[in-house]
Amino acid sequence: QVLLVESGGGLVQAGGSLGLSCAASGRTASTNVMAWFRQAPGTDREFVVSISPSGGSTRYADSVKGRFTISRDNAKNTVSLQMNSLKPEDTAVYYCAAGRNVYNPTSIYLYDYWGQGTRVTVSS
Repeated sequence: QVLLVESGGGLVQAGGSLGLSCAASGRTASTNVMAWFRQAPGTDREFVVSISPSGGSTRYADSVKGRFTISRDNAKNTVSLQMNSLKPEDTAVYYCAAGRNVYNPTSIYLYDYWGQGTRVTVSS
């Protein structure tokens, strides 16, 4: 069992930056692929970025490449998402996810554990 708790959401102006954090608890947390998904009102939850258990491999959605950076600290069981050059279309609830057998990190269905979400609002 892995428990995920996100923090760091809030309101920011377009062009600004915001950092999100996901704290994972559980013995096997460090062996999971970790990811961030987001869901805007009236839309499906979409993939943002993922990171391998070792942190050596990452994958980004095209919409956030060059602006968002994911990192993880397995000693602290945390995953961070630094978001720069934010746009109004980045407005959404951001969810942290973890999974063991994630052969396709963009697939929402392969993640076993989800956080409660943290809201990010980017004003224009």
